[in-house]
Amino acid sequence: MNTQFSVAVHILTFMETQAGIPASSELIASSVNTNPSLIRKLLSRLAKAGLVTAQMGTRGGALLAKNAENITLLDVYKAIVVDEGKIIPMHSTPNPQCPVGRNIQATLETRISDAEGALQAELARSTIAEMAGEIIALEPTLRNFG
Repeated sequence: MNTQFSVAVHILTFMETQAGIPASSELIASSVNTNPSLIRKLLSRLAKAGLVTAQMGTRGGALLAKNAENITLLDVYKAIVVDEGKIIPMHSTPNPQCPVGRNIQATLETRISDAEGALQAELARSTIAEMAGEIIALEPTLRNFG
């Protein structure tokens, strides 16, 4: 597990607070407190998933590709975790001579699958618009941003 999902949510939430003004990778990186190259890598994945778009030119930058109310955290999860497989990967070579090694995968697989399903169902309930709304409630000065 890594922080790419939470950083991607941060990116999209930040972009929603920009009120339609394109955000450069440098500006987003300053909010995330990371380097712009990581932001560009994640923006590329988010663009591939149809969640962001880029505007070229001197005032260019990244924009949400669709309404933030239509972007769920599950959409973000699927865009970012697509290359990484399961949330909780199973080790692949238990000892078949051992009674535990021989049966651990079948015993654990259902539980892991159920946990991943619950996580995905929860992520599907929240949107980027809700995330931005909560942050604006905590930081009222963002209402006038952009």
